[in-house]
Parts: sequence; C-alpha cells; structure tokens
Amino acid sequence: MNAYTFSSRNLFTDYGLDRVHHQLQDETWVAAQLVHPDTRFLPVWRMLHLIAPGDPPRPVWLTPEAAAAFLVQAASVTVLGVAEGRTYATFDLPATAEPPATLAALGAFEDLRRISPLLSRFDGGMLAYARAMAYWHAQHRFCGVCGSPTESREGGHVRVCTNPQCKQQHFPRTDPAIIVCTTCGDKILLGRQPTWAKGRYSNIAGFVAPGESLEDAVVREVQEETGARVAAVHYHSSQPWPFPSSLMLGFTAEAVDDTLCAGPECNDGELEDFRWFTRSEIRQGLEAGTFGLPSRSSISFRLIEDWFDAGDQGHLAPLKLRYNPD
Repeated sequence: MNAYTFSSRNLFTDYGLDRVHHQLQDETWVAAQLVHPDTRFLPVWRMLHLIAPGDPPRPVWLTPEAAAAFLVQAASVTVLGVAEGRTYATFDLPATAEPPATLAALGAFEDLRRISPLLSRFDGGMLAYARAMAYWHAQHRFCGVCGSPTESREGGHVRVCTNPQCKQQHFPRTDPAIIVCTTCGDKILLGRQPTWAKGRYSNIAGFVAPGESLEDAVVREVQEETGARVAAVHYHSSQPWPFPSSLMLGFTAEAVDDTLCAGPECNDGELEDFRWFTRSEIRQGLEAGTFGLPSRSSISFRLIEDWFDAGDQGHLAPLKLRYNPD
C-alpha cells in the first residue's frame, strides 16, 4: 500500500472537495457564490460546530438566505470549495457569551475532536477545514510586519495588510508535527501525558523545529521524550489536525534496542509514563478495560492498528471499541 492510500484512510482526508484555487482569485465569482441558492454554509462559534441532533450526528448546513444575517457580523467568511457542483463556505461568529438563539435552536455547538469518530468522511473533512480556517483568520487580523489591520481577500484564503505602505499578504499556515510508531522486535513504544484518561497511551509526537528535517525530528523527539535511539525511519501517512492548526506526519521507526531512560537527565518531562508493549499486553489491557488507545479519528490510532494487525495476534478492530476514550 502506498503513502497516498495510507493517508486516504485517515479521517479529515480524501473527502472529495475541489478547492477551486483559480476561481477564488475572481472576486466576482466569489461574490456570486455567497448568494447562490445552492451554496451551503457551516457556522463556527468559538471553534465549535453546529451539530443537529440525531444518530449519527450531522452538521447543520445553512442556505444563503438563512446565513445572510450572520455573514454581516461574522469575524471571517471563507469559501471552502466545490463538491458535486455545490459550493461550500463557512463563517466564524463573534465569540459572544452565548451563540445566537436562532442557531442554537437548530442544534448544539460541539467540539470536533469529541464527535469526529461519528462523522462521515465528507462532514469530518469539511468541519476540520472550516475550523482550521476560522482559527487562521482569528490569529491574523493584524499584520505581523507592521501591526496594521488586515482584510480578507480571495474568498477568505488571503489576508492583506491595509497599510498602503505595507500591503503584506498573509496566507494560511499549518504547523508540521511528526508522530511515530516506534518498535523494537515485537514491541511498540507508547507514552502517556498526565492529563489523559487513566490507562490511555499513544505514540510519541512533537513539532518539527525550524531548520530540521522530518526524519531528524522523529529521531530527536523519540530520544528527548524516552531516551530510545532510533536506527531507521519510514514515512507512513499524514493527517490534517486542526487542534488548532497542525499537519500530523506519521512515521514508523525501528529502535536500536529497547533501552529507555526514566531520569530527568534523559527525557524532557512531557510524558508521565512511557514503556514498551507487546501485542499480547495491549490485547489483555483492552479486554480488561485497563488500557486505552487514542481516538479512532487520529492518525495515532491508525499507526498502532497497522502495527498490531501486522502481527500474529489477530486484528485490533474487534477490541478497539471496548475502551477507546476520545
């Protein structure tokens, strides 16, 4: 299986959207889409999404007529793209104490991280995209060069400094972060942060530093957090992770040996615990309810699942629902 196929299995990817780059540069086209009766809008409030009651949950999509009153007061409006001939857009509401009553009557504003495992690929990808753009707009309302206000252009995909002497253009950014399935023989290296649910473990992860290759980041993060030394690094897949604005780059890595350091002199203190697990130990922990995995919506879960299923202990799928905190 190639990397593109691996990535297409991750949530928030492969949801069939044309990002219409060239059309976004045509302000006439953008203006027409914002009032076209077939266009649909996703409201965002405090980085939360409006979800209609039901099983499974579905986001509330507003018509231009229903969205019109909110677009006037929106902190940002972004055209997301076109799918099957329909234009999709999003708007970010002011962070008032309570959401508008007319929207609250349609559903509840929910956290994407919590509901993402229950969403369809299309809905999950669109909500993640909308959240990422709302966050970027909120962080770039002022120019980072001269401090003047910026204004949105090209359907919300560029912010331009309003200072005539500056006119700096600002484009959406993502923060690259590596996440790595580290193995040694038939064991996998997992760690946990103190704020996580009891018993939950995940792969080692961290942000890529300036001037650092992705592979160097893998080696550094594993050694900083656990003391383990990596001998080989292989790319697996990627996943957009808008919490708030990351791109997770998944790798597998082979350790030189199973030596770990627990003292303050050889780990950075971010993890409460880290250790090697066998497939048998993971299976037993899941069956007993004493061991937890990352959310099914995360690339971390996919990395662990692929490693587990490659062994001779059966597949993870029948076990993963027993204890799977978000």
